[in-house]
Amino acid sequence: MRWKLIRRRLSVSAPRMIVRSHLPWPLRWAVLALMLGFSAALALWAFEVGRGLAGLGPRHSELSSEAARLRDEVAQLREEREKAQSIANTADSLLKAERAAQERLADQVRTLETENLALKGDLGFFERLLPTGSHDGLAVRALQAQVPQAGQLRFQLLVMQGGRNPAEFSGRYEVSVSGSMDNKPWTFAVPSNGNHSLQFKQYQRVEGVIQYPAQAAVRQVQVRVLDASGSVRATQQATL
Repeated sequence: MRWKLIRRRLSVSAPRMIVRSHLPWPLRWAVLALMLGFSAALALWAFEVGRGLAGLGPRHSELSSEAARLRDEVAQLREEREKAQSIANTADSLLKAERAAQERLADQVRTLETENLALKGDLGFFERLLPTGSHDGLAVRALQAQVPQAGQLRFQLLVMQGGRNPAEFSGRYEVSVSGSMDNKPWTFAVPSNGNHSLQFKQYQRVEGVIQYPAQAAVRQVQVRVLDASGSVRATQQATL
C-alpha cells in the first residue's frame, strides 16, 4: 500500500504543485497603500486637467477678468475713435468750407483786378483826351485808330465841351478814311446810317468799326463834328 502511494506520487499522474512566495502582511499593506495613493493622484490629476480644459479652474477666473478688462478697454477705445472721427469729419467740413471761401475770394480778387485794369485803361484814355489847358468850345480829343485786319478799322475818340456850364450840344459826327488803292489815291466817306448822332453837355465817348475794301491801304482817318444846322464845329485827324 505504501509502495503504491510512493509510485503514484512519482508518476505523471501525480497532482501539480504550486510554489508561492510568502510576503509578510505589513509589506502587502504598504504595496496596496502605494497603489491606492498612485491611483488617487492619477485621478486627481485627470480631474484637474479635465476641469482646466472645460474652463472651470482658477485660471478660468483670471482669464474671465482679463477678458472683461479687455472688453472695457476696447469699448473705451471705440468711443474715443468715434469722437476722433467726429472731430476729423468736422475739421474736414470746415477745411472744405474754408477752401471754397478762399476760391470765391480768389475769383473776386481776379474779377476786381480785371475791372481795375479796365478802369486804369479808361482813365488813361480820358487823361489823354482831356485838354492840357483852358479851352472853351467844342473839341475832338485824341483820336485813335488801328487796323486789326485787312478791310477793317477800329477807332475811338472823345468829343467834349470846355467851360464850367456849357449848353447841351446836339449834332452828329462824320468819319472818312483816305489812302491808296491800286496805286491810286483813295478816299472813303463812312455812311452814318443814322448812328453817328451826338448829344451831350460835357463830353461823349465815341467808338466804332469801319469796313472798307480789303485791297485798300488806309493812311489817314479824319473826324468832323457838325451841329444840328450842319456847320462844322470841330475836326480831328490821325495818321496810321
